[in-house]
Amino acid sequence: TMSILAKIAEIENEMARTQRNKATAHHLGLLKARLAKLRRELITPKGGSGGGTGEGFDVAKTGDARVGFVGFPSVGKSTLLSNLAGVYSEVAAYEFTTLTTVPGVIRYKGAKIQVQEFLILARTCNLILIVLDVLKPLVHKKLIEHELEGFGIRLNKQPPNIGFKKKDKGGINFTATCAQSELDAETVKSILAEYKIHNADITLRSDSTADDLIDVVEGNRVYIPCIYVLNKIDQISIEELDIIYKVPHTVPISAHHRWNFDDLLERMWDYLQLVRIYTKPKGQLPDYTSPVVLPDGRTAVEDFCLKIHKNLIKEFKYALVWGSSVKHNPQKVGKDHVMEDEDVIQLVKK
Repeated sequence: TMSILAKIAEIENEMARTQRNKATAHHLGLLKARLAKLRRELITPKGGSGGGTGEGFDVAKTGDARVGFVGFPSVGKSTLLSNLAGVYSEVAAYEFTTLTTVPGVIRYKGAKIQVQEFLILARTCNLILIVLDVLKPLVHKKLIEHELEGFGIRLNKQPPNIGFKKKDKGGINFTATCAQSELDAETVKSILAEYKIHNADITLRSDSTADDLIDVVEGNRVYIPCIYVLNKIDQISIEELDIIYKVPHTVPISAHHRWNFDDLLERMWDYLQLVRIYTKPKGQLPDYTSPVVLPDGRTAVEDFCLKIHKNLIKEFKYALVWGSSVKHNPQKVGKDHVMEDEDVIQLVKK
């Protein structure tokens, strides 16, 4: 039998040879589904319960967010990691070697941000930095993106707007709420058949591709923001630098000279979407030095309590909140109140 990698290569070659048009869309959709299944076999070892997706092999998650650094050995990734962690960390610069990674911690705006460079851990990151050599970025960019996509990671994308519900009977019920340039009922049916799904409701709420549909059926995709870090800008002209600044999701730096680190950190902060909450003990000033940091979307008072201690919510009576999330300062709120960045909170216990 052929190895999984050989089968993947064979399908990829066939896809590359196939002209893309209406007539072949159906066939390409099927090939893509086969490819996705093979890739899943690669990252999920046989006989295991899905240990290969990176969640099992886990560096202890410390800090408020985790950033993965990905890049080829020669691009200055280690220099960037040790210089970032060295400048912005309470710990002395780590010895970064490419194989044994001690995760570094960057302290920024009161948050502890863990940095690491294990590709297999990329799925567990809140942000991925792809470090590229400014002199040959595109080849590396393609290869790395391809590799990450193989791990089920989607960069700078929202999950597809597709409703998918398996049923016991009733066949495939296909609806599209807007015009589709790639998928039709027949293609959708045959992609689902590839997964042995013959009864399901599928609703396409935006113009979707075969890849989008496969992502939804596979169901194990993670959607992670990504910044392309173009290193070695000391080797290019000002004109070239101006062009790079216009490319979305891209920050030019020099790891060696420590140029533009502040820009990179500010952009990382933007993409991480963290919310800082300051605590105020009764009768004292708020502690602005060590905020409790919560991910955007999970910033209710209850989330705050859970982050401090899992039993705190049992003793919770109400809270006083100062800041942009309340109409008047302070405001008495319950556990469902959603807080905003740099709010101040005082808990009142039963």
